[in-house]
Amino acid sequence: MKHTDIDVIAGVESRGFLFGLMLATKLCLPFVPIRKAGKLPFTIRQKAYELEYGSATIEMHIDAFEPGAHVLIHDDLLATGGTVLAASELIHEMGGTVAGFAFVVGLGFLNGVERIKPVNDNIIILADY
Repeated sequence: MKHTDIDVIAGVESRGFLFGLMLATKLCLPFVPIRKAGKLPFTIRQKAYELEYGSATIEMHIDAFEPGAHVLIHDDLLATGGTVLAASELIHEMGGTVAGFAFVVGLGFLNGVERIKPVNDNIIILADY
């Protein structure tokens, strides 16, 4: 990943919470959970999106970060990229900027990198298959 400012780490439910929270702790940054619909208390903002096998909705607290924040999105797996694209749209709608993406595993044959590259080409994948 090329050098970039990161203000917040956002982890995608649920395995994205594990490494995302550890990364945020190591970097002394706030951690923001991006969850499936209906699981967060307080006032939220939602984003519905299509998956290859149906549809889903993710949500985030409306006060998760300040407008203008640079947000690194972390998830355990990059497959087709649909979930992190929806997370990116949600972050943009809330006034943030996607600083990059981090994944533990990537399934390269599903072309997720090509789908998310237009959002930001700062992409880390620890193990790509």
